[in-house]
Amino acid sequence: MKIVIAPDSFKGSVSAMVAALSIEKGIKKYIPHAETVLVPIADGGEGTMDSLVATTGGKKVNVTVKGPLSNPIDAEYGLLGDGKTCVIEMASASGLCLVPQDLKNPMVTTTYGTGQLIKKALDDGYRNFILAIGGSATNDGGIGMLQALGMRLYDSSGELVGFGGGELDRIVVIDNNNWDKRIADSIFLIASDVQNPLIGPNGASHVFGPQKGATPQMIDILDKKMHHWADLVQAKTGIQLHDMPGAGAAGGTCGAFQAFFPVTMKRGIDVVIEYTRLRDHLQGADVVFTGEGQIDFQTASGKTPMGVAQEAQKLGIPTFVLCGSIGRGIEVLYEYGIQSIHSIINAPMSLQEAIERAPELLAQSAEQVIRTFFPYKTVTEKNQKNETIKLQK
Repeated sequence: MKIVIAPDSFKGSVSAMVAALSIEKGIKKYIPHAETVLVPIADGGEGTMDSLVATTGGKKVNVTVKGPLSNPIDAEYGLLGDGKTCVIEMASASGLCLVPQDLKNPMVTTTYGTGQLIKKALDDGYRNFILAIGGSATNDGGIGMLQALGMRLYDSSGELVGFGGGELDRIVVIDNNNWDKRIADSIFLIASDVQNPLIGPNGASHVFGPQKGATPQMIDILDKKMHHWADLVQAKTGIQLHDMPGAGAAGGTCGAFQAFFPVTMKRGIDVVIEYTRLRDHLQGADVVFTGEGQIDFQTASGKTPMGVAQEAQKLGIPTFVLCGSIGRGIEVLYEYGIQSIHSIINAPMSLQEAIERAPELLAQSAEQVIRTFFPYKTVTEKNQKNETIKLQK
């Protein structure tokens, strides 16, 4: 019996690899001789770098950068097993996870560190990039990243502006004379599912600002500042970011990529599926396990469980989902090849306890699911059949 295990991370609890190992442990308790293939997955947000590095046999490169609050932090970029492709994960340098709750403020948080990661990878000789832009703490339109790569942004007094979304409407001149010329000779693939424009009620400030610490009053101010920035970019490049799909991703950083970088955009889960060779691993599988922390109607928008299930469905392979909690609207997910969804919580417990016990709970749940859907007789007969085939060969 071949079982593919392709979960996402359970955010705040276990990485995708730890989740996969835990699920494997539970399965092997019931079917010790099962062939298990572990493919840790992500959907373009946090964990994407870890997934791609792990499954391609790559490595990570440590870099000291400015964090979202402009303080020095240790970040990293990933180098895939091909030795040519870099993965830049915004969350590593400019992520919301790096900002304490009481210091969240998109007026001041910056993407400068993300630009420093790109610059370091360019300095190291790489020209092929995958950009995972989920989980940012910023709403600065990407100006910090641009500043780190040589863009000079001046105010009306001829002074360089500072960092953060609060500086956007101070900019009157975009000077790209010192812009890193290596960028034009590079390839940038943005892994993102976000289709929000840069400004307006569906734009970066209104939709994503609150989770980054923006108050209702701050949201309107940020949106006006972002509008000013979009006008300047259009005057400089001819590119109208205001209503451009996806420009609002990562607090407008995607818009900066669209305006100043040679980029293509692709759904995050599709990028990860391609680079992890999930389709190849699914060949000949009997069942697939996937999962993430929360499953609800939003999972259908391109998150890991749905993407994995869609690929398995093409081959007629059932997919089981393990999760921490089950929200509303999961019925739609069954249309995408998901056989069933199972919460790993097996008794009343606090969130902290669930987080700490996640490996154990994943293993227990995986064992119960495999026992339920594959009775002992079925498993035994299949193993005997496989052994007979091997002997005949």
